[in-house]
Amino acid sequence: MTRSHRLRVPAPAAPPLTGHLPFADAPGAADPIEVTSRWLTRGGRPWFPVSGEFHYSRCPAGEWEEELLKMKAGGVTAVASYVIWIHHEEIEGLVRFDGDRDLRRFAELCARHGLDFIPRIGPWSHAEVRNGGLPDWVLARDCVPRTDDPAYLDAVRPWFAAIAEQLDGLDRAHGGPIVAIQIENELYDQPGHLLTLKRMAQEAGLSAPLWTSTAWGGVHLPPDELLPLYGGYTEAFWTEADAGWPDTCRKHFFFTHQRDDEGIGSDLRPVTVRGSAPDAFADRFPWATCELGGGMAVSYHRRPYVDPDDIGALGLTKIGCGSVWQGFYMFHGGTNPPGELSTLQESHATGYPNDLPVLTYDFQAPLGEYGQYRRTYHELRLQHLLLADFGHLIAPMESVLPEERPDGQFDRNTLRWAVRGDQDSGFLFVTNHQPHEPLPEHPETSFTVEFPDGRGELTLPSTPVTVPAGAYFCWPLRLELAGLRLEWATAQPVCTLDVEGRTVLVLAATDGIAPELALDADTVAALRTPSGEVTPVGDRLLVTGLRPGTEALVEVDTADGGRVGLLVLDAATARTAYRGRAWGAERLVLSADGVVFDRDEVQLHGTGAGTETSFAVLPGPERAPVVDGVAAKAVVDGVFTRYVVPSVSAAEVPAVEVALVRAAGPAPESVTGVQGRASAPADKYFDSVAAEYRVEVPDGLPPGTLLRLHWHGDVGRAYVGETLVADQFFAGRVWDIGLDRLPADALRTEGLRVRVLPLHPAAPVQLPEQARGDRGTAAVTHAEWITRRTRSVRTG
Repeated sequence: MTRSHRLRVPAPAAPPLTGHLPFADAPGAADPIEVTSRWLTRGGRPWFPVSGEFHYSRCPAGEWEEELLKMKAGGVTAVASYVIWIHHEEIEGLVRFDGDRDLRRFAELCARHGLDFIPRIGPWSHAEVRNGGLPDWVLARDCVPRTDDPAYLDAVRPWFAAIAEQLDGLDRAHGGPIVAIQIENELYDQPGHLLTLKRMAQEAGLSAPLWTSTAWGGVHLPPDELLPLYGGYTEAFWTEADAGWPDTCRKHFFFTHQRDDEGIGSDLRPVTVRGSAPDAFADRFPWATCELGGGMAVSYHRRPYVDPDDIGALGLTKIGCGSVWQGFYMFHGGTNPPGELSTLQESHATGYPNDLPVLTYDFQAPLGEYGQYRRTYHELRLQHLLLADFGHLIAPMESVLPEERPDGQFDRNTLRWAVRGDQDSGFLFVTNHQPHEPLPEHPETSFTVEFPDGRGELTLPSTPVTVPAGAYFCWPLRLELAGLRLEWATAQPVCTLDVEGRTVLVLAATDGIAPELALDADTVAALRTPSGEVTPVGDRLLVTGLRPGTEALVEVDTADGGRVGLLVLDAATARTAYRGRAWGAERLVLSADGVVFDRDEVQLHGTGAGTETSFAVLPGPERAPVVDGVAAKAVVDGVFTRYVVPSVSAAEVPAVEVALVRAAGPAPESVTGVQGRASAPADKYFDSVAAEYRVEVPDGLPPGTLLRLHWHGDVGRAYVGETLVADQFFAGRVWDIGLDRLPADALRTEGLRVRVLPLHPAAPVQLPEQARGDRGTAAVTHAEWITRRTRSVRTG
């Protein structure tokens, strides 16, 4: 039976409030940032930022630039980072901004590469850091932290002054990258203190057009002083081991207009405290986010496994719900620095409810702890390409929900969809994916959308389709494109390009749904398609039967003399697409490797030194690229020019030699700590009970090599000599260790030892499905070297 899903876009609401908030950009800013009650603007144009969290103090400074370029290539426009107090002033009076703590250099690198910067200055950050980032010496004072206690403010004031000194001259008044500053974090009941901190930061010399605060948990904020930012996670490490999938996470896979996620930080605030209404700020502030989950940490008692499609579906759903700022936490994983006085992770030992690994803060992020590309990165990049070209259209559009909606969070049968629309156009969003509990396919589905312009309804596709289980996508409705009106497409917009004077819209096909293009016939003078059929249907031309791929370019001459192309890539190829400026023009690069754009150079990041390099470019450069000094061979790949370079001869990488030194003993009994949650095993067990392996690390491994361990157990720790260099809680994932991070001289003389503890069968620890069945045992089952290949591409 055909299911026609209906939605009526209402007449445009009253114009948004403007000038009602005390936010102001620097006088004379070339592209002034302003905030309306429904969206942000930059240079007078609606602005849809994409921010990604990357903690500079959790990454070696020598890697910052390359990792920032990866983030930019992934569509991130603003880099957010906690300025973690305890990382800079663990010892009172010894404030360090050297090396991996060089805040100023990090901000300057953001500016160099056209990235905005958002320092989250605390003083309390959380970030799964010891004391939430407050140094021990602050807690030792006779004061009440996170309040207006004068003794606490006396400690904070010089810290803010130190931050301001580092960032001096990097504000917008001086052409700097700082577009926003976050005050504190997750403080739900101290609006007066938040205002005090903002004033103190300003008095210290910090300046930004936007001052922000996290707003989940029914927070109380000082009226109009801080832009409330929201979040949403697919999973949570901070709930109970036996709690199942939290309802607060489940709701993020539905289209709703509720902004707040009352589950975030719920382990650190009394449940009896009632804050403001979930959408208390909706009438005065736009829906902006700073913590959409780019992954999830693992705690000892609860170890979520996040699938990349969980993150992809979350991100797309939030756009459909009405978000005008996509902010991801984390976008890049990291590693806790070694403390001088103690370890620096959140733990039961510091009174916090969760034990976290001592070192790793990988977070299953799109870019991992060592900069590994993950499939999540490619899923999100596809969405961020959409926002780069069409975010200024989407931001002012209202989110509209259909007539028939799910009747609750456990309704898995009603299709989940919404439209962002205005007077006569929009974007249709569908999410048929959620974690843990798969959603069924929806056969014989069509959509009917009515806009208030009186031009009649749109019903699409022309023939009902099956929405596959696990699918999530965005389709354009009445998209104006250089004189052509695309009435609809059953493919997701990716980006636009100028190719030989033709404006080309690149679209990504939806797996399992045939791409279909409906064009307003009045805007078409001539049309050529490489495959399929063109059928007049009323006042439209319907293109069907396209075979998506690099050849699927529909060429249109518009009625007003323009030239437009519609290129429909298959879903897999679209996820290899990168857009950036290279060799004097904006280009689309298709590559299975990671791609970054750095001035007039393109870098390809892959694995395996002996593999062939292949990438495709549209539009192709006038001169053939040279890859590491070797001329690339050009071949035709549809409308792209594909370049192929032979493999680079390299020394054969030997197999990993892993020797069992000591078998695991009986798993230690579980102990509990704060809130009755299981605590990580004591250090002594790694000396007596853990299985121990010696890994031979040969000389001559390429820079960037990872040791990848396939393992099972409870907790793994790696040592060089007696120094802990890496650790992991087992959650069904491989364990990567970056060799470049290890002390080279000690590694040569001491070697690398890996110790793995077994998990007690009765331990109250939640394991994901991928990790079940191995309780009571501990082993490294396989190991391999993952070698990195970076190739520089320049024009000849």
